[in-house]
Amino acid sequence: MNTPLRMADATSSVEIRVRGRVQGVGFRPTVWRIASRLSLDGDVLNDSQGVLIRVRGVASTIAALVEELRASPPPLAEITAIETRPCEGELESGFVIVDSETGAHARTEISPDAAMCSVCATETLDPFVRRFRYPFTNCTHCGPRLSIVGGVPYDRATTTMAPFPLCQACGAEYRDPADRRFHAEATACHVCGPAARLIRFDGRAFSFEQHSMLDDVDAALSLIQKGEIVAIKALGGYQLACDATRPEAVALLRQRKRRDAKPFALMARDLDVVRRYAMVSEAEAMALESREAPIVLLAATGPEDLPDEIAPGVKTLGFMLPSTPLHLLLLRRMGRPVVMTSGNLSDEPQLIDDVEAAAKLSAIAPFALTHNRDIANRIDDSLVRHMGGRLRVLRRARGYAPASIQLPPGFEPAPEILAYGAELKATFCLIKDGRAVLSQHQGDLEDALTYDDYRKNLVLYRGLFDHRPAALAADLHPEYLSAKLARATARSENLPLVEVQHHHAHAAACLAENGRPLNADPALAIVLDGLGYGSDGAIWGGEFLLADYRRFERLGTFKPVAMPGGAQAIREPWRNLHAHVTAEMGWPAFAMNFGELDLFAALTAKPLASVDAMIKASVNSPSASSCGRLFDAVAAALGICFDRQAYEGEAAARLEAMVSAGTLEEEGDALAYPLPIPNLQGSGLPYIEPLGMWNAVFGDLILKTPASVIAARFHKGLAKSIAAMALKLARRDEEDAPARFDTVALSGGCFHNKVLFEQVVSRLEKLDFVVLTHSRVPANDGGVAFGQAAIAAAHLIDAGRVRQKAS
Repeated sequence: MNTPLRMADATSSVEIRVRGRVQGVGFRPTVWRIASRLSLDGDVLNDSQGVLIRVRGVASTIAALVEELRASPPPLAEITAIETRPCEGELESGFVIVDSETGAHARTEISPDAAMCSVCATETLDPFVRRFRYPFTNCTHCGPRLSIVGGVPYDRATTTMAPFPLCQACGAEYRDPADRRFHAEATACHVCGPAARLIRFDGRAFSFEQHSMLDDVDAALSLIQKGEIVAIKALGGYQLACDATRPEAVALLRQRKRRDAKPFALMARDLDVVRRYAMVSEAEAMALESREAPIVLLAATGPEDLPDEIAPGVKTLGFMLPSTPLHLLLLRRMGRPVVMTSGNLSDEPQLIDDVEAAAKLSAIAPFALTHNRDIANRIDDSLVRHMGGRLRVLRRARGYAPASIQLPPGFEPAPEILAYGAELKATFCLIKDGRAVLSQHQGDLEDALTYDDYRKNLVLYRGLFDHRPAALAADLHPEYLSAKLARATARSENLPLVEVQHHHAHAAACLAENGRPLNADPALAIVLDGLGYGSDGAIWGGEFLLADYRRFERLGTFKPVAMPGGAQAIREPWRNLHAHVTAEMGWPAFAMNFGELDLFAALTAKPLASVDAMIKASVNSPSASSCGRLFDAVAAALGICFDRQAYEGEAAARLEAMVSAGTLEEEGDALAYPLPIPNLQGSGLPYIEPLGMWNAVFGDLILKTPASVIAARFHKGLAKSIAAMALKLARRDEEDAPARFDTVALSGGCFHNKVLFEQVVSRLEKLDFVVLTHSRVPANDGGVAFGQAAIAAAHLIDAGRVRQKAS
């Protein structure tokens, strides 16, 4: 008796579209291996929309292929969608990988650069394989991506590897679907690939043999060990390296680079070296060894000390491990950390061009370890810190960008949007297909070279992602260069522009990162930073906003205080301190009660008459409700950066470093400095009033209380007041009325302060608030573009401007 053929066993042909980060990550060979094992017929190819699979077989077997792809994609892949539909046309027997196709509408993702995998590291150090000591070893699971790409599809011809034809051996690996280097576009070896070379920037003849019997890379290390500064052409730009244990070398690097005090990043060959100088938790070790390989901020509490010149005034060290074979080989016999900082003069973008590097770095480093592969795109090292039980991205760049972020439920119809971000720590953000692509850290746009690079990257990203915005988004600030560019582009391309208040963008970035749905109830956003242009034209910086993606209401703030000199007050903290003294208690009361302080003498030595006249006349002395400026003022009171900050946030960073852990953990709240919450005259807005805090600070200075105790009491008192403000604004105590909100979102650069962040989170959670925080997107201005994009998307969806789904 014949058994009838069941529908599930019928042979059919299906087209499977896979979207996401699926090119240049070994996706096609993974499909090939699974399909071949399942005896399916068909083919797989890359195109401008991702990966296209055409397959013939029984339905259950095709389903098994799809399920295995979902469950076990390649390590660097991220699938955002798998779509199936009937396949028209004949398919040959067997399963093959076919050449990539190009198309008009790119919908795939470019993978971030990934640190070398363990297999490639082993090969690089194995004297019995052909890539022994090859500085550019890589495979589909690791190596350069964004730093070498110039277009899509991501194939060798569109990268800076195009000038290097594959040798016979590499070509065989590249063409073999069973090999882990199948279509690994940066595949190369000693025979056919880029080569490292040690040179003198002055062009004089130089031979590595006088410093090493191995090769140029090892000779570069010998120079570092002898106290030299060496420029290194790395993955996303030039770096400057010297022996971190030599104070004279570090001081010389600071002098030549014009970097007065900002901490230097460090690189060590392994965790054992790092642990000699810093405390490393399990989570921090995982971050150091991850494929993103960021700089990790660690507590400098190891058994050995590094020179103070590495990180003046702070108690953290920024360590990273070798992320490329070149760095692995460079540090192979180095049992000490090296400074590994960006190759540039301070405040300028990292150099990527060989000719520019020779011109600008020769006065800093006489030697350079360079190579002949171009860097297509500049990418800084990423920076992370473990706070509140999670790893937090402080600077999102190499290893993270341009990986996309899924937008929350409700944003699916959003059209393509381009958000231009802030001016400091600038990034931009593209929305496409329900996902956000946040660019790598660009830097401060006030620098002309950085601004040029920012504009170049805008063009690059729009091309890579075939991005055709339906609208633009920008900061409300009339003078931000990013906003000016957005306005000019909106006019020239006849596009609508959504202008977004700075702190609302911070709030939306935190909400969106945490997946809060488009139509969710508003949350209280506590946004603490330096400065942002308020919707009333004033300068904000310590804000309590009831916010969703569409709108916000300002419920509370910090006390507005003048900034005498405007931007000069940011650079010179004594100005903020004087402004607080005069605003809170007045100079006569300060002189009468605290005139015996050294602080009083230090202030009287300043040109106070002209400063007071500026404040009185409201000339270049804008009023600012800034949490950042409050930190500057308290730091100045303790003698920290009193005259000048060498870099943005230095005073606050040093104040945080000064905090006594014992006081923080053991001393009761009764001694935390009081910051009550009265209402502003006129608006009636609740605000954090620092007068009681200042009397307590100055009183403790009279009593010779250690500065570490004062710093701890300030942090604790501020966190206590912030939590009290949230409770007050929630109106939980009102009878027969629901609480105004139950969720609090924290954003703004002040929350990169570990002490403040953990104190605030702990206190809010004890009050039974749901607390949303940043981890993948920086809390500082590096996340503003993401928030701008989400707000613009909400407005466009409400206006019926929605995207057309991809075919």
